[in-house]
Amino acid sequence: MKILIVRVSSLGDVVHNMPMVADILRHYPDAHIDWVVEEAYENLVRLNTGVRHIIPYALRRWRKSLLSASTRAEMRIFHQRLRAETYDIVFDTQGLLKTGVVMRMARLAPGGKRVGLANGTEGSGYEGASRIFHTMSVPVGVRTHAVMRGRLVAAAALGYTVDQPADFSLRAPDMPQPAWLPSIPYAAFFHATARPSKQWMPERWVQIARLLAERGMPVLLPWGSEAEKQAAQQLAAHMPNAHVLPKLPMMEAVLLAQRATLAIGVDTGLTHIAAAYKRPTIELYCDSPRWKTEGNWSPNIINLGDLGTPPSVDDVANAVRQLLGPANQTASAGTGNA
Repeated sequence: MKILIVRVSSLGDVVHNMPMVADILRHYPDAHIDWVVEEAYENLVRLNTGVRHIIPYALRRWRKSLLSASTRAEMRIFHQRLRAETYDIVFDTQGLLKTGVVMRMARLAPGGKRVGLANGTEGSGYEGASRIFHTMSVPVGVRTHAVMRGRLVAAAALGYTVDQPADFSLRAPDMPQPAWLPSIPYAAFFHATARPSKQWMPERWVQIARLLAERGMPVLLPWGSEAEKQAAQQLAAHMPNAHVLPKLPMMEAVLLAQRATLAIGVDTGLTHIAAAYKRPTIELYCDSPRWKTEGNWSPNIINLGDLGTPPSVDDVANAVRQLLGPANQTASAGTGNA
């Protein structure tokens, strides 16, 4: 059986879609699974051990130069790659018109089907018109977890039941050790997110950093934009153990999450990557519903706060102790993959 998954963005959503791959292969071990994804996340999907071929999609970039010859040439190549295979099932788990169009462009084998969401969940960007591209639309509850949505769509199409914890099937990035990566246990603070209301207050980050300094644990602060860099520098100025990282390419950012002895982060992609690797992770929900994305597949993940109720410093400090144990145990903690 040949299967195509269309899930093009964003970072956290791509990660949360991965467990459907392990589910399918658990029930159909000979299945071949391909994936269409935005080019920025191609290498991330390549870490999934169950995906055969990745077809990169560059709509975000193409939109800026639709009339240029080079863009049109790239779009033709994408279309040729998408049509090179015939698929028994094409899944669109994003539920947008643009992903529905990609689904429709893919070639179906005789008797094949195009399967997607019959409805959106609460607060999602689902576009109902995407159903016109389906041969099968799968309804889900309005408060279905982001990970469970794709799993339920695949289960309904392939006739099995979702009855095991999510398995992200992510291998560690294969790369030389970057110069910025410490040789001792470290904490990664994923403090930045595009929506300011989802951020945790700076003084609270500082208090947790000082708590970790008592354990001799450095704090690494990544960033993705100039504004985030300035925010990281301002945090580091008040933290005795903080290091502002250089701007990291995608795979180094994944490595940062995958090797962390402790990851603390707001509702953002790198936090969800750390949780997918089952690293000791504290997820902070300040202005987004916890039910949507909370890590619920490992006891190594603690979810705090909720929409409109950010966690307190004491909440996070208690979670640190729960995950790391007494302070004198930190120095012996490993930094390898769980």
